[in-house]
Amino acid sequence: MMPTRVVLHEVGLRDGLQMEAQAVPTERKIGWVRALAEAGMDIIQVGSFVHPTKVPQMADTDQMFRVLSASDAKPAGVVFSGLVLNEKGLERGLACGVDMFCMGVSASETHSRKNTGMHIAEATERIIAMALEALKANKSVQVSVQSAFGCGYEGAVPPDRVLDIVRRYLDAGLKNISLADTAGHATPAMVEQLFGAVRTMESTVELTCHFHNTYGMAIANCYAALQVGVQSVESSVAGLGGCPFTKIAGGNVCTEDFVHMLQRMNFRTDVKLDRLLAVAQDVAAFFNRDMPGMLYKTGPIAF
Repeated sequence: MMPTRVVLHEVGLRDGLQMEAQAVPTERKIGWVRALAEAGMDIIQVGSFVHPTKVPQMADTDQMFRVLSASDAKPAGVVFSGLVLNEKGLERGLACGVDMFCMGVSASETHSRKNTGMHIAEATERIIAMALEALKANKSVQVSVQSAFGCGYEGAVPPDRVLDIVRRYLDAGLKNISLADTAGHATPAMVEQLFGAVRTMESTVELTCHFHNTYGMAIANCYAALQVGVQSVESSVAGLGGCPFTKIAGGNVCTEDFVHMLQRMNFRTDVKLDRLLAVAQDVAAFFNRDMPGMLYKTGPIAF
């Protein structure tokens, strides 16, 4: 049940850069965002609204949104998303031009406390209230369940715990839902089962997947997600990324590698793969090291 169109949500500027100690100048980050928009990304996550002492790389998120959201500079058709963890972050995001708010709850108690300082129950209650507030402000909202397929600290996460959070979202009228494999523990079979269970709960749900490549299974898990009708995939240019609050951090599924796979399957041939490769190469040049992505080093297969 492949979707008729795969929505591409680029998260490298947030989930990728949050792991990097070397600060990227705001101007360079804005240049990467614009290049990714020109390449054909549908949604670009510009940053997260967190305290700069916790994630210094995100200190300029408000400024970036203001620059990128200016009417004379915003690329047509591109949605700029931002991650918020609490009410203060939502307030900041509403003030600087966020199009889509991303927010979520971890299905792991340990990861939840490390990431947000809250237990699952408290985080769920607060996130739902924040999501409804953002909707009232006429913003798009995506809610997620993090550590949905396992936790580096706790190991296996019971699927029922994930589905209980999903049910809370659905009961609140929130139908744009992401399942995130924060620790990289997912397998294709787990992906099919868990996303299939969510689809059974609500047939009109909009599903997004977010996989980390900690153990080398991210792109296989993306394919499995597409097979059960997941419509949107979050990925990171050059394969940057990793959650700093999980036990073992691994990069995200690589945007250009994933797009290359899609195009080999005759999906998303509108995306300018050469533009994505140019951004990945610039990212590698800036950090002066090899990135996890493969295609920017090998080049695409001619077809």
